Amino acid sequence: MTDLVIRALTESDAHLFHTLADPGLVGRIVTGIEYRTIAQGGDYRPEWTLVALRDGKVVARGAWWGGPDDTAPININWFDFADGEQEAGTELLRQAPFDVEYELILPSDWRADPATLAAGEARVAAAEAAGKRALVERCRYAWTPEQGLPERPGRLVFREERDDQVLLDVLRQISSATLDAHALHATAEHGLDTAAQEDLDYIHWCPEAWPQLAFTPGGELVGLHLPCRVPSGFAAGFIGVVPGQRGHGYAYDLVVESTHFLVERGATRIVAATDDGNFPMLANFAKAGYPVVQKRIDLI
Repeated sequence: MTDLVIRALTESDAHLFHTLADPGLVGRIVTGIEYRTIAQGGDYRPEWTLVALRDGKVVARGAWWGGPDDTAPININWFDFADGEQEAGTELLRQAPFDVEYELILPSDWRADPATLAAGEARVAAAEAAGKRALVERCRYAWTPEQGLPERPGRLVFREERDDQVLLDVLRQISSATLDAHALHATAEHGLDTAAQEDLDYIHWCPEAWPQLAFTPGGELVGLHLPCRVPSGFAAGFIGVVPGQRGHGYAYDLVVESTHFLVERGATRIVAATDDGNFPMLANFAKAGYPVVQKRIDLI
């Protein structure tokens, strides 16, 4: 077998990305998004896209992604390889200059179809061979008006908050007793302050965000929710209840308030996500009419 050549694309040869056949089973293609560079009206950058070539033929590819204002990629969300070229995919990840999270997007029932299951497991195996490890599987939701607008419970009072120190304090409280795998990982690796700062950084990263604190009518802090706009559209970007207010079902109130807030600003589709093992949040999104449209495995 001839040696691999692994290199970044350029704008002039970005078409090479499409020369690798893709059955469309897993990966970002299941969202209906095509690989196009920013110059072509898409959201990928050729200098952040690698291909592995054997005898001039693309046998593996990876596209790293970032928001319009990002100066470095924040994840890789497009990674695949030809049949029999799993090792080429692993080598592409090993040689990549970017050490960021791999987001493997999957159909919601990806384990039910043998071909889809095999495709997903092969990508996970290739990434793990390159040194990554699976952190969590997540549910991805998309609410639309057809689901019905849930009625506001009316139990809480909401206030928009823009003071970073106030937000950090609330985020620390939420992260101190969380089920979220990313927050738990950040806390274990770098401490609670880092976990809170990462959530605050996300708020600032959003093109538009309206962080809102929630209080009981008596003025006790309940938590924080984040109706926001991300590059793909409107999102319920964060739902968190402080430890002392757990057990009252308030997270549902926060989901509903985010939904109403965004609908009032013209949203006809609202995305959200939570960990597959976060059973309270799974129940809250389901109760609010958010269907699971995809799954995602995050590998770090």
